[in-house]
Amino acid sequence: MRLARPALIAVTLVLLFGLPWWTLVAAADWPRPVAVAGTVVFACAFLAFPVLMITGHGGRATDRAANVADALLGGIWVLFSWSVLGVVLRLVLLAAGVDDPLRSRAVALAVLAVAVVLVAVGHAEAMRLPRTRAVDVVLPRLGPGLDGLRVVVLADTHFGPIDRTRWSRRVVDAVNALEADVVCHAGDLADGSVERRRGQVDPLGDVRAAEARLYITGNHEYYSDAPGWLAHMASLGWDTLHNRHRVVERGGDRLVLAGVDDPTGTSSGLAGHGTDLTAALAGTDPDVPVLLLAHQPRQVALAAAAGVDLQISGHTHGGQIWPFHLLVRLEQPSVSGLSRHGERTQLYTSRGTGFWGPPLRVFAPSEITVLTLRSGRA
Repeated sequence: MRLARPALIAVTLVLLFGLPWWTLVAAADWPRPVAVAGTVVFACAFLAFPVLMITGHGGRATDRAANVADALLGGIWVLFSWSVLGVVLRLVLLAAGVDDPLRSRAVALAVLAVAVVLVAVGHAEAMRLPRTRAVDVVLPRLGPGLDGLRVVVLADTHFGPIDRTRWSRRVVDAVNALEADVVCHAGDLADGSVERRRGQVDPLGDVRAAEARLYITGNHEYYSDAPGWLAHMASLGWDTLHNRHRVVERGGDRLVLAGVDDPTGTSSGLAGHGTDLTAALAGTDPDVPVLLLAHQPRQVALAAAAGVDLQISGHTHGGQIWPFHLLVRLEQPSVSGLSRHGERTQLYTSRGTGFWGPPLRVFAPSEITVLTLRSGRA
């Protein structure tokens, strides 16, 4: 069992680097100098990658190594994905009567060209100010006094090795321009300790909301310092929903705003951490509708069983780098957007505001979400 995980990682790395090497270099039958140079490049990348990942994301993490490792991971994933699709192009050219080495070289050049374009465009997409995505959500139990309540959602900002302080300020300006009633951050705030990342997070203290600013933990907080981040967000004026709730009221109608920890908290060794929906809803009126912040979409099973009206989640990044969404869907019931679960419960899954790891977003744009809650009552 001890060898199972290292063996799986080794096989994964061989596939990730091996298929692109075969597609771009080996199968194309390039002149010897080109083939040797290409092989050396892939070999060096293959050997350097685990070292960079450990150096950049291990116990003594260095941001410079992390940035190189993350960029390499993103690039090789794009090359791997399109090398798989290159098999289809190879079959089409074979059926068209195109012989080797022209067939294999055409595939190699096509895969390389598509990968270069997608990496360039994907990087620009990841680093840009997220687009605003507006969605109306009808909650049949919501009273007319709260009709039109505007909930702005941030998620998965993942402030990390790349200094995005200026980007953080631009996000705050964009959020404030939306004149929200409630602003929530659905977890995965930052990668690293408060000491290392607070400069990027602190602009969030300037976010404005008429009723509430709410924050919950994601799984990545538990890889660093979840209590520290809860305390820091509280110091910035955010209401940290650590398995608890608060209530907003307008025109005599009320809405419960609840939040739960990420499930990772259960195995973190931190006392009192982990998803506890019972505690979060303790003392609430069962006739009052509930909006729940829960980082992972799969937590909706608990929400539906408890009769929650709307759950807001992140975590998936919408897949972030196509076609990773296919793997995400194996673990989560939703990748992005609004979905229904059971008779009452709806789930909104944000594609996320930032990115994790590779500074790329390929066919999975980031978002700042405006959920306008609509009453089902006349």
